[in-house]
Amino acid sequence: MATRRSRVPLQADFLVIGSGVAGLRAALELSRSGRVMVLTKGHPLQSSSIYAQGGVAVAMSEEDDVAIHFTDTIKAGHGLCRKEAVRMLVEEGPARIQELIRWGAKFDKIGGKLAFAREAAHSRSRILRARGDATGNEMVRVLIAEVNRQKQIQRLDHHFTVDLVVENGRCCGAAVLDEASGRQFVLPACAIVLTTGGAGQIYARTTNPPNATGDGVAMALRAGAVLQDMEFVQFHPTALYLPSSPSFLLSEAMRGEGAQLRNNKGALFMQRYHPMGALAPRDIVSRAILAEMAATKARHVYLDVTHLGTEFLKRRFPTIYATCLRYDIDITEEWIPVSPSAHYMMGGVWTDLNGATTVPGLFAAGEVACSGVHGANRLASNSLLEGLVFGARAAAAAVAFAEGQEISKLTAQDTALRAGPFGILEDEEKLRSSLRRTMWGQVGVIRSGESLVRACAQLSRWAQLVALPFATRAALEIKNMVQVAQCVAEAALWRENSVGAHYRSDCLEAKRAGWQQHSRLSSGDVVSGKAARQSRGSLLSLRGRLK
Repeated sequence: MATRRSRVPLQADFLVIGSGVAGLRAALELSRSGRVMVLTKGHPLQSSSIYAQGGVAVAMSEEDDVAIHFTDTIKAGHGLCRKEAVRMLVEEGPARIQELIRWGAKFDKIGGKLAFAREAAHSRSRILRARGDATGNEMVRVLIAEVNRQKQIQRLDHHFTVDLVVENGRCCGAAVLDEASGRQFVLPACAIVLTTGGAGQIYARTTNPPNATGDGVAMALRAGAVLQDMEFVQFHPTALYLPSSPSFLLSEAMRGEGAQLRNNKGALFMQRYHPMGALAPRDIVSRAILAEMAATKARHVYLDVTHLGTEFLKRRFPTIYATCLRYDIDITEEWIPVSPSAHYMMGGVWTDLNGATTVPGLFAAGEVACSGVHGANRLASNSLLEGLVFGARAAAAAVAFAEGQEISKLTAQDTALRAGPFGILEDEEKLRSSLRRTMWGQVGVIRSGESLVRACAQLSRWAQLVALPFATRAALEIKNMVQVAQCVAEAALWRENSVGAHYRSDCLEAKRAGWQQHSRLSSGDVVSGKAARQSRGSLLSLRGRLK
């Protein structure tokens, strides 16, 4: 997938920042109305969408309908979903999937009909998959092919977006770093769609790729956008645990097909924690695994699929089978060591139902956004569908906003950006590692007021170190990670109850007074460190500002 480069100055009516499912679908929608520039840091095939194994949830089977999908999503979100957004997701989802099929997507079939699997917290089999466990890869392949057919779309790969440019209260461009040359410049546009994905790298253990550093959330925050529900971080219960390996995801579809969880003594344990056993919601399974690890003084538990049969496993989970073999684990004969890892951000940049943020001209979709679809806990496999549905919606809204808008020249901003000066961040890797360990230990699967206060204090100190503008991608990523981590910790400190993926060991009650309020943050509270100094006060002042 080669980047298209032009000899003429870079110009676009619309900027799309990020090239996963949401970004690619947004670019296609935008291309019907003007010139589109898609900005991607690093290589375009490094998005989180590529690694999505389990599948995409959609109500298209004979046993299912959108009302049931709606109910399952609301239930998984523990009462904190925005119902209108969920309704849009499930009702518009089938059309978006049929569109992908028309473009050439090859989802798995049985007897000539689409094959649907079941995952945790789904009451019906509604998970479409491709090549067994390569659904995200197939969806991105099709979307990229369609993007490449559109002459209105130009791409800049290996270009890191440093910041959004806001002029007269409107987002009208982006400051960009060319990773090859180190040159920074400004790209103006009539509207910007942010689709940069999540921030799993703020945790020591994560299933996310290395580039998931929360850049979109951080730059939107600095631009004045409001963030919502940042305390809700989903931890996937079953990531490969080996000291020498990354936290490779072992799809929930494995448990959907009958995989069992065993502790280090070989005993099945999930039935003791939830009547759905291994198919309980992810937050419950993650905490159950941690409880078993503590009780047996182990660093992991085991996922057992050996009873499912060699041929079935090779056919159904070819990527997982091959990856585990690379680490000398034959899943057809051996139990797989697993433990929880940070997986998905339910919170993010607040948007309305059409992807508009609180900053005019800035739209967001996918994991970077908080549309209200996921509430306190994402229903498995809803994320790819969200990217398609809200990527298209955000793009349509951006087109409507851009009508009558002129592209700003931004000459002064470009000159100032090129002039610098830029700071130097000492001991980058040490700071990155310390941040990730702090978040895992103090703002992880289980939090407490005491651990969160310590984390907020440390993050506030680190925020002072990254306050300067930087010239390298590594330093800029760490700056973003610190700011996003601050948001997560501050929101978690504010929410004094346990609901969904947010679990406070000192506040176990789920439905205390005000529990349905949403945490909201803006730049005055976090970027300056104000929230850390004032504890919960600043967050409480923002509560209920947006409906």
